[in-house]
Order: sequence, then structure tokens, then C-alpha cells
Amino acid sequence: MDTIASLFSFITTPVSWIIVQFHKVYGAIFGDDSGWAWGLSIVSLVVLIRICLIPLFVKQIKSTRNMQVLQPKMKAIQERYKNDKQRQSEEMMKLYKETGTNPLSSCLPILAQSPFFFALYHVLSSIASGKKIGAIDQQLLDSAREAHIFGAPLAAKFMDSAAKVESLNASLTDVRIVTALMIVLMSASQFFTQRQLMTKNVDLTVKTPYMQQQKMLMYIFPVIFAVMGVNFPVGVLVYWLTTNVWTMGQQMYVINQNPTPGSKAQDAYLQRVLKRVESSGQVRGRTQRRTVKAIVAKGPDRNDIERKFITGLSKLGLVAQEDGTVKKGEVLPEGEGSAHKRQQPKRQTKAKRQTTGHTPASSSAKDESAADSKTSLEKRDASQDDKPTSAGKSASGSSRQAKSGQRKGPQRPKHPSKK
Repeated sequence: MDTIASLFSFITTPVSWIIVQFHKVYGAIFGDDSGWAWGLSIVSLVVLIRICLIPLFVKQIKSTRNMQVLQPKMKAIQERYKNDKQRQSEEMMKLYKETGTNPLSSCLPILAQSPFFFALYHVLSSIASGKKIGAIDQQLLDSAREAHIFGAPLAAKFMDSAAKVESLNASLTDVRIVTALMIVLMSASQFFTQRQLMTKNVDLTVKTPYMQQQKMLMYIFPVIFAVMGVNFPVGVLVYWLTTNVWTMGQQMYVINQNPTPGSKAQDAYLQRVLKRVESSGQVRGRTQRRTVKAIVAKGPDRNDIERKFITGLSKLGLVAQEDGTVKKGEVLPEGEGSAHKRQQPKRQTKAKRQTTGHTPASSSAKDESAADSKTSLEKRDASQDDKPTSAGKSASGSSRQAKSGQRKGPQRPKHPSKK
């Protein structure tokens, strides 16, 4: 243990010093030996660390967004090399390299917390063993050993023996009840955080290795915490439960304010924005304007949810602008404006035309056309009567030829031998 503690001395000393500074503040309120003073010191340590890790969290969000953008390309690679897993992996790594995306970025906050986690673990283990470490001197050591949270000492573990727990002035039953409850809460918060990410903030219509990885982590992490939690001191369980609650709250804020494109969270968010625009007539807030600006910039590459949002604005008579604002435009609601367009009749098939040709309307039309043709024939006969007699003879001759079955028009002269 001393060897391991010496390896982590570069981080155990700062961690112990931070805990001591917070203990001075809370000790003045709750008392130096109070479990609340030491417990809140650990909680404050978590809050301070997580605030420092916000830049990594932002990087994690950007990497997650890049993974979402790459999902169609990743799906195409999967389909193209579905029978060659090695080539599929090579193409995936090539795509990650070209776009600068790291699929392991989602683990960055956890990896960054690991040194602080191990440092706190060694500080509390030293307190349980009665050894001074870092900025904790003998007086602070005795005070920390007296501190209890709901009857369980900060340095006690679920797997400790009854004799060791009695040396810390506590009962084994109290220690195991408190540690078991904290392990369950720690695992449940981790599972809920990951499930919230998978069900609300991820486009599940596209199956990719990243999606499978996140789904696997949703079940693996709670099991890991449950198994390892029995060997964690109560102070470490306080630390990890606090960081899980922080992560859950941070994740909820991101899902509500900056959801992943194509997810259920984006649909709910844009519906809220649309209602606010309907009530106020404008986009309020810098975050909402930035969202509308990004949707406008996508143009035809918008997803179904974003197109639904633009359509909703159009129904309100509003048009989204490139700067993220909206203004009134000449956009008619859906269904209007179609009456102004000229309706072209549909072309009927031959069989339908023949069928409809026997209707009374078509019969009357045929009667009218027959009357018109009869009138035109009468006029033609009258005009022929006014012509000279020669024209009448030729007309009558041609009619006789037609009646006798001879061909109309000029006849060929007969062959001389047949005269």
C-alpha cells in the first residue's frame, strides 16, 4: 500500500489539501468531527473537479455529434463490407482519422477523474489504517476517524470484518446497510444516465458500432460499480454517487438544450421552440437562435424533424432567417393556394371514353354535332346549285360512278388493243 501511495503522491497531496480546506469551512458550521463536515468536503471536491472537467465534457459532446453525422457513412461502409469484417474495421478507422473523430471521447470525463478517484481512495484507506497522508496530520486523522455518515464511518467498507468496524466505533449492520444503499443508488444513477442518452438523445434508426458500444456500456458500467462498490470505503461511495448525480443532471441539461440531431430529444426541443415562437412571434434566447440558424444552414440536408419544424413555422406565416430569427413571409398555410391553380382534367383511357360515350350528355353532344354537319351539307348543296350546269353535270356523273361501284376520280385510259 505504501508503494502504491507513493506512486500517487503527486495527486494525493493536492486532493488531501483540498479536502482539508473544505473541512475548515464546514467544520465551523457542523463541527470538526461531524460526518456532515467531512462528507460535504468530499462532495465539494467532486463539484470542483467536475467544474474543471467541463471543457472535456464539451469535447465529448462535439465528438458525439460528429459520430451522429458520420452514421450514414458508417452504415454505408457496413453494408459494403458486410462480409469482410477486417476491411470494415479498416475503413471505419480511416473515416475516424479523416474527420478527426474519436469514438472513445465519451470516456474522457471518466478517464480524467480516475487519478482523483484513486487519490481519494488512498487518502480514505490511510485514514482507516490510522496513517497520516498528504495534508492530513494526526489531529485531522483522529477527527476523520470519528466522522460517521448515517452511522457508517467514512473509511469503512462493506467487506470489512466486525472487529475492524468496531475499531472505528460503529456496528457492522449499520455499515453494510449504508454501503449497500449507496451502491444501489450509484449503479442506478449510472444506468439511468446511460439509458437516458440511448433512448432520447441518439438516433436509433441507424445501427453502427458506436451505437452498439454505448448500448453495451449501459449495462456493463452499473455491474462494474456494483461489483467494485463492496470494496470502496464510504467516503469513496459518497464521491462516486455525487459524480454520477452530477453527470445525470449535466446530461439532462444537454438533452433539453442541445439535443442530438435526429433524436427524440430534438423533436421535443423544436416543438417547445415552435410553441414559444407561436406565442411571442420571435425566437427568444441565444441558444434557440443558434439552433434555428444551424437548421437554416443545412438547407436540403435537414432531417425529418427539422423539416417538420420549418413546416410548422410556415403554417404560422413565418420564415426562418440565416441569423436564426424569424419574420413574416408570404407563405400560405398548407392546403391554401391550391384553389388558385388551374385544375387540368385527367386523361381517360380508351375503354372509359367508349363507356362514357353512351351517356345522355354525350348523346346530346352527338346530336348537336349531327345537326351542325347537316346544316353545313345544306349550305354546300345550295352553293353547288348556284354553280354552272357543267359543274352540276360533273357532280352528277361522279355520283353515278360512285353508285355503280366504279372508282372515283380520273380514270386511266384503256389500252389501244382493247378498244
